[in-house]
Amino acid sequence: MTTAQDAASTSESEAPSHGVTLTDAAAVKAKALLDQEGRDDMHLRIAVQPGGCAGLRYQLFFDERALDGDAMVDFNGMKVAVDRMSAPYVEGAVIDFVDTIEKQGFTIDNPNAGGSCACGDSFH
Repeated sequence: MTTAQDAASTSESEAPSHGVTLTDAAAVKAKALLDQEGRDDMHLRIAVQPGGCAGLRYQLFFDERALDGDAMVDFNGMKVAVDRMSAPYVEGAVIDFVDTIEKQGFTIDNPNAGGSCACGDSFH
């Protein structure tokens, strides 16, 4: 006999997980960008698509759609979605926001990337 607690933990463990981490700095910046536009109905989506010099390219954008098979994780009020085809490519990746003299923007540190092209826009 299963209890309600057993059923809840089973359904939670069966929920798809994408394994991506959003740092606090990235969550704050993404939320600020959405707040600036007056949008509270969107989430951050990371996807991997064929393309670029090295074969695969990241896409990081705000999305209001929920796709069949999406894994969605909430990081301090900022939801991050990954589609089921992209999830294996970004498992363990960390999305950060950097604001320095040299660079400003979102970065992706992906342990699955074996290498990238010279321009840094794609990976394999």
